[in-house]
Amino acid sequence: MMPGVYKRADKWYYYFNTSKVDGKYKKICRVGGKTKVEAEKALRKAITEYENTGNTNNDTNMSVSDYFEYWYQNYAMVNCKFNTQHAYRVIIDKHIKPVLGDYKLKSISPETLQDFLNKKYLNGFSKASISNFYGVLSGALKAAVYPYKYIKENPMQYIKLPKIDTPNDAEEDLKIISMDDFNKIVERFPFGSSFYIPLQIAFHTGLRAAEVCGLTWDCIDMDNKTLKVDKILIGKGKGVFEFGTPKTLSSNRTISIGDTLISILKKNKLYQGENKLRYGEYYKNSNFVCTKENGENITTDSLKYLSRVVNYELHINYHFHSLRHTHATMLLEAGANFKDIQKRLGHAKLATTMDTYSHVTQKMVSVKESTRSGSII
Repeated sequence: MMPGVYKRADKWYYYFNTSKVDGKYKKICRVGGKTKVEAEKALRKAITEYENTGNTNNDTNMSVSDYFEYWYQNYAMVNCKFNTQHAYRVIIDKHIKPVLGDYKLKSISPETLQDFLNKKYLNGFSKASISNFYGVLSGALKAAVYPYKYIKENPMQYIKLPKIDTPNDAEEDLKIISMDDFNKIVERFPFGSSFYIPLQIAFHTGLRAAEVCGLTWDCIDMDNKTLKVDKILIGKGKGVFEFGTPKTLSSNRTISIGDTLISILKKNKLYQGENKLRYGEYYKNSNFVCTKENGENITTDSLKYLSRVVNYELHINYHFHSLRHTHATMLLEAGANFKDIQKRLGHAKLATTMDTYSHVTQKMVSVKESTRSGSII
């Protein structure tokens, strides 16, 4: 049936067919006005709205601030882990909204976005922080094009990250520490300290902080000398922690561990048993590998305190993730291949491992070439 208008009593009506439902067209018929002209105008508008439903969004004046709130609730809260949600929340509230929030979403220009990132660089933000700002802006504005259909084009496709080059840029970002520095840290936090076991595990395995804190004794197979990563400890805010799933599917892994770490873990197991007898009913019964003297488990917040002490008291450029980078670097220098390191670290993609640690192999090649040149002379 073709769309049209008709008069009934003192009113004009319009009608048109929608798509088929159960093999039959559904007819829409509504009052269009008091005249034929009004009804024809209402018909054209109704057909346009029907055909464009799902293709354009009616809220054309939405602000950047409101859109990012919408994206956070409908994407981040649904698809991301708690730590990622928290990171996005900080970036949105502390950086994007204060500078870009008042702009209309449809009017935000590549020039404005490029200026935003450039100023972050000039204000001294790290390469990693600027990359995070770039990632959130790119992902959210891409979703604004599709599936949300608030804008027709993603302005972030024209944006380039500020070029941040320093002679030791890669090493600075990775914060690889020397054996001398690690020994200084262990001397400051010896066996019996709350941090000795987390330090040793991370140094000997390359586990992430949340993975180390999430280890329970059923993850350790002393006989077969293996360690299983099947959960992490995540903070839910206000000192509340709970188990969560590892970062990616590849992060679920079982790795081999050496005699040195096995010996340390056996000693720690006995130490926990002694402390349990000493504290009696006041001992925090838990199955965690990394605990305080009273059995209370170590959290990622505890490890932040460790980092502050190492940086400000020992004057070592360090954060807990440094141990992961140091472990990977030591494996490369010992001749391990990237594929094995990828599996050990739990990277989802081999490219991630290669991109992160390529400077290590480049440095090794340079040292070898220098050595050869020296021997010729």
